Amino acid sequence: MMPKCPTCSSEYTYEDGSMYVCPECAHEWPINAVAEAEEAGLVVRDAYGVLLNEGDAVTVVKDLKIKGSSLVVKVGTKVRNIRLIDGDHNIDCKIDGIGAMQLKSEFVKKA
Repeated sequence: MMPKCPTCSSEYTYEDGSMYVCPECAHEWPINAVAEAEEAGLVVRDAYGVLLNEGDAVTVVKDLKIKGSSLVVKVGTKVRNIRLIDGDHNIDCKIDGIGAMQLKSEFVKKA
């Protein structure tokens, strides 16, 4: 049985290689993300309380100064293919123009 789409709750998801795909909203997420999240019991929610999953895309909701640098992650910056981790900064990602970094889920919203 296929899991429902985490974005739109559609029941019509299907497998495409190592990804699940929703034909209704075009959301894609890794197959192993569902199993890993269930095993770890890791529950991460965005600034609005929406459950985040591995491989989701998020948008930054607040300007974030990067410690030790003059760079700033601006409001509205889109971050794709996030990875959930344990800790205070619970999102591991790569941001275009900045590079790899970790974010707190309280400063993002699910795209």
